[in-house]
Amino acid sequence: MSTDWAALWPTFQTAILQTLIMAVVTIALGGLLGLLLGVALFTTRTGGLLENRAVNTVLNVLVNIIRPIPFIIFVTAIAPLTLRAMGTTIGTTAATFPLVIAATFGVSRIVEQSLVSVDPGVIEAAEAMGASPWRIVRSVLVPEALGPLILGYTFVFVAVVDMTAIAGAVGGGGLGDFAITYGYHRFDWAVTWVAVAAIIVLVQLAQFSGNALARKALRR
Repeated sequence: MSTDWAALWPTFQTAILQTLIMAVVTIALGGLLGLLLGVALFTTRTGGLLENRAVNTVLNVLVNIIRPIPFIIFVTAIAPLTLRAMGTTIGTTAATFPLVIAATFGVSRIVEQSLVSVDPGVIEAAEAMGASPWRIVRSVLVPEALGPLILGYTFVFVAVVDMTAIAGAVGGGGLGDFAITYGYHRFDWAVTWVAVAAIIVLVQLAQFSGNALARKALRR
């Protein structure tokens, strides 16, 4: 049986839009929260600008608990929290909630690792000039680690696109839901492969853009 693309095309366009909304909102909110958490992890570590062993231990344990959980399990495990916060567990908006939480903890480790790569001598020079810890973070740490941070956020964006496809399996909408509902369930492999191709295009565009921005940041 041939695929009725005339009927499916509007649904396919909506699925692409839903995937983009979930990915962009997640990388914006989760990226910001993850940046703050990653900076906290870095600055409170032993020898850090705001050294605090107790806080650092709590943050590390929290990140180590949340980050390794497979997203398909995580999104179902926090469904009661999603329901309380969003009023529903179905749809693109509801799926974005667990996506943001998962991205926050994933980004935090990438931010921490990127900041570790900054030359300690640059930080010591800023301290010697009397700069406050938060001024050092804003004016030294983040700018010096900008290239690795951009590459890290690009990696997270690609992972988020992957997670949006998983969210489709639990009613989140997007290309994952489109592939499952109109492809897999109907044994229409053409629909499934078109959805796969669309995800590949999104990922490639994001990766090329991230690489270009990172090169620009590293050459400055």
